[in-house]
Amino acid sequence: MKIKILHNPYSNRWNSQKRWADAENALRLAGIDFDLSVSEHTDHLISLAAEAVKQGYQTLIVAGGDGSIGEVINGAAQSWDKKSAFPVTIGIIPLGTANDLSDNIANPRDFSAVAQMIANGKTRAIDLGKCNERYFLNNSAAGLEPYVTTKQEKIKNLSGVPRYLLAAVQGIMDRPNWDAYLEWDDGSYSGPLSLVSVGNGHRTGGIFYMTPHANPFDGKLTFVHAYRSTRLGMFQVLPKAMKPDKGNMVEMEGIHELHCTRLKIHLDKPSPAHTDGELFDTWLTDFEYKIFPSAVQMIVP
Repeated sequence: MKIKILHNPYSNRWNSQKRWADAENALRLAGIDFDLSVSEHTDHLISLAAEAVKQGYQTLIVAGGDGSIGEVINGAAQSWDKKSAFPVTIGIIPLGTANDLSDNIANPRDFSAVAQMIANGKTRAIDLGKCNERYFLNNSAAGLEPYVTTKQEKIKNLSGVPRYLLAAVQGIMDRPNWDAYLEWDDGSYSGPLSLVSVGNGHRTGGIFYMTPHANPFDGKLTFVHAYRSTRLGMFQVLPKAMKPDKGNMVEMEGIHELHCTRLKIHLDKPSPAHTDGELFDTWLTDFEYKIFPSAVQMIVP
């Protein structure tokens, strides 16, 4: 059966639409037979993916960014009973701003290489995370990280890495913080909190390694909880959050990286939250995370 490609033209601020012709040409040259559906508004990919599953498509290819992947996963999951295999195989044509998940699983960026990867059809089972009622494949967070995202969405005159960095500076200057209670498999924490980042993948925002030792194939969520009492302390964290391994922020005092299969968070006041870069509609005080090991077949090189 033909595959379904779900394209988000708005990804990377309409650059996805500009680059689609090149991606489509690479797919045609690789001999890939596909049907195409195009998102027309926010969350449209959710319903498009749900409908594609009902129509019997067995492979969904997401042409977009991390948020687009998140929408497709949540749409496809509407037909998943969690007792049987996930209903579709997922592939990625990286057309987003950061393309974190695609990079985290070592997918190529070149369209010809991506098309050949899809044609080859090699898959690997990737873990699937869940925060409350939303699924995610790359990461989720509460506290400073999604607070920065609220800043980023208001920045219109920059794109890419400069936009992420400016939003991070603006967020740190506001110095948001919470009192929190965290409980996971074999531990707990009660006290002040600047951020909680929950990773299936290790990179987010194109340049930030918030959970540097996360592995989307290990059956675990990796989470970091951190508190820095001053703006200076938070600014000291920023460059270290850009280091993928040695020298990362998790080596700093007051920052802890752990692995778990479940995590509960209670905050004293609401915080913004996101999964795969997409903000929840409302700010939250309670979060429940879990992992579904090796749940989704993902097309890989």
